[in-house]
Amino acid sequence: MSGFGLYVKFVARPGQRAALVDVLLTAAGQTGAVPGCQLYVVNESVTEPDVVWVTEVWDSQAEHDASLTAPGAAELIQQALPLLAGPPERVELRPAGGKGVTAG
Repeated sequence: MSGFGLYVKFVARPGQRAALVDVLLTAAGQTGAVPGCQLYVVNESVTEPDVVWVTEVWDSQAEHDASLTAPGAAELIQQALPLLAGPPERVELRPAGGKGVTAG
């Protein structure tokens, strides 16, 4: 399978995780209108109270990059920034396949 995957770790300011999750879930809802997004899952850590992980699978890195300029994306990024304790950590991946992703 070809494609592009990401794990993104967000650390919210204390007490801001729920607000950050709301922003990220709004982003997840908008990915339905963005070509190439196979998976966008917002996960709350069960061991770190301020941590949110986002799991993404895209048909290509170019489609992921284009999603950051889609209508509404800049506004959501601006909403999320003040909720963060620091910059997000990214792990880039090449999906090998599995349930929930399209082989390419």
